[in-house]
Amino acid sequence: MLIRLIIDNILSFGEEREFNMLPMPRLRTLKEHKYNINGFNILKMASIYGANGAGKSNFVKSMLILQELIVDEMPLINFSKNRRFKFSNKNQPQTFIIEFFQDGKSFLYGLEILNDVVKAEELYLSGLGKKENILLFERITDEESKRITFISPLLKDDEGKILTNIIENNLAKPNKTIFKLLTTLNKPELQDIKTALNWFKDSLVIVTPYAKPAALVQKIDTNNKFKIFTEDLMKSFHIGISKIEVEKKTLEEFFGENDLNKLDKIMKELDSSKNKMIGLQINGSQEIIITKEDNDNIYVKKLRVSHKGKSNIEVMFDLDEESDGTIRLLDFAPAFQDVAINKKVYVIDEIERSIHPLLIKELVRKFSKDDQSKGQLIFTTHESNLLDQSIFRQDEIWFTEKDKNGSTDLYSLSDFKEHNTIDIRKGYLMGRYGSVPFLGNLKDLNWHDYDTKN
Repeated sequence: MLIRLIIDNILSFGEEREFNMLPMPRLRTLKEHKYNINGFNILKMASIYGANGAGKSNFVKSMLILQELIVDEMPLINFSKNRRFKFSNKNQPQTFIIEFFQDGKSFLYGLEILNDVVKAEELYLSGLGKKENILLFERITDEESKRITFISPLLKDDEGKILTNIIENNLAKPNKTIFKLLTTLNKPELQDIKTALNWFKDSLVIVTPYAKPAALVQKIDTNNKFKIFTEDLMKSFHIGISKIEVEKKTLEEFFGENDLNKLDKIMKELDSSKNKMIGLQINGSQEIIITKEDNDNIYVKKLRVSHKGKSNIEVMFDLDEESDGTIRLLDFAPAFQDVAINKKVYVIDEIERSIHPLLIKELVRKFSKDDQSKGQLIFTTHESNLLDQSIFRQDEIWFTEKDKNGSTDLYSLSDFKEHNTIDIRKGYLMGRYGSVPFLGNLKDLNWHDYDTKN
């Protein structure tokens, strides 16, 4: 579960800004939105608003970048050039600080980058401001010599000292984080580091606007409870879908036997895949899964949905025959099931894309009112209909806005200390909280003056 994120000199964030999931003590509304972990309260939801270009998506991208630096061990090649605030000094470091819960333990991770070098990296068991933080590891890199100094109180025996020396001189690289590297070492003392890494690997899920859920077809085909959930979810939207089915065909049936080169290529990819399954996109939006079953039979699977016509006659449709909004709602099925029943953190950019405002509002409201939910839902949006105090607490609503220096500011509605009965949607559209586009010059634009034919 996410507690806070601090970023500085990352993308459009030119100055240090903090986003957090901490409830304001003075707010008494929606008390069920507070999760209590070891006596510490954190919030279940957050929405982030802002005009186009204000930095909402950059907030999501910042989290994705941090995840890639840790989990994928992404090397820092032109990182400082491409991902720092464009108006900053090149000698100004780039900083991530993140605090989170995983498996009942609280962690604090910090990363400082300067000129494509990991200047500092550290991980603590967080005391949450109540107790002293406990250091798990720290690495410092001298920018000029690229000399790495590694410290971990967990590796204090003779074997640990030897391992520390190997990390410093052989394993650690100046342009990569060492977080994941440490989890590959066979030392039980490093178990807490593995636990922390699992949050970035498994508990943090970032959904970009055009992302597709992995192997949705396979999950519906092999998990009957999820299939029923997805069907019930789609039915509840009243968009005409009555049933979801998985169509299974042999490789030859689906592709035909004439294109032997394509079949041969698919077979090679399938044999080399770890889970004997590959996914392909056909016709733009239609996902197919090619999988080798336990009986070594190979099948091509795709989703089809049923609509009822006159006299309750059911007609099957391929997904590429459905609207973008319908497909987007279907894509959300794994996310909303996962965040409801598991301690996952879902960060979704542009949650309302292609979806009717009333539908997305009801979907978010459903999660808001779910008193058995376990995960966190954080998203960016333009949809003002979601600005509803029956759905969100004031400390769950955030705004982004560019300051005069072009840097993204990030602040919460709770900073304004509004009454819990006020129409915040109206106030937002009137510019009360900032974060809306400035339209003053648009009315003065005479676009007929730009007729190139004259």
